[in-house]
Amino acid sequence: MIIWINGAFGSGKTTLVAELRNRFPTALVFDPETVGDMLGSIVASPSGDFQDIPLWRTEVAAIAAGLVNQYRRPLLVPMTLLEREYVAEIFGLLEKAAVHVHHFFIDVPAEVLAARIDGRTEHDDPEAEAASRAWCKQQIQPCIRKARELPATVVRLDGEKPTDVLADEIVERVGPLFFPEAT
Repeated sequence: MIIWINGAFGSGKTTLVAELRNRFPTALVFDPETVGDMLGSIVASPSGDFQDIPLWRTEVAAIAAGLVNQYRRPLLVPMTLLEREYVAEIFGLLEKAAVHVHHFFIDVPAEVLAARIDGRTEHDDPEAEAASRAWCKQQIQPCIRKARELPATVVRLDGEKPTDVLADEIVERVGPLFFPEAT
C-alpha cells in the first residue's frame, strides 16, 4: 500500500511524510525526485522537468511497486504530481502491479505557500537559494490550477491544519490494517 502525499511546493509534503514515518517506523519512504535526479544526470528533458521523461514515470511506478511487493511494508511518497496524464500513467501502472494507492493532496492558499517558500532554506549558496525560491513561487499558480483537475478520488487535506492533525486524518482514512503498530 502506498500513501502518496501530493501538493504544491511548500505545502508540507515532506513534513507530513516525516510525521507519518515517526508514527510508523516500519513504513518506507520513497522520494521520486531521486529518480529524476539520477535520470537528469544521464539524459536531459527538453522541457527541463524530469517528470516529462517517460522513463521517470515508468521507473517511479516500478520502484514503488517493487518496494511494496518486496518488503510488504507501507510506502510513503512525498511528490508533487499534477499532470493528469502522468497521474493516470503512474497510478495505472501501480494498479496493474496490484499495489493500492491512497492519494492525498495538501491544499494550501497561494499566499501561505509563498510565505512558507520564503521561510525555508534548501541551499547554502545564496544565489542557488534565490533561484530555487523564485522557481517554486512561479509554480504556485500552475499547481493550484492543475490541482483542480486531479481525479475525484484524491483526498484533499486542509494544509493550514497542524501536521499532526493531518497525519491523524490520514491514519483514520487508511485504517490500522495498513499500520499494524496502530492497533
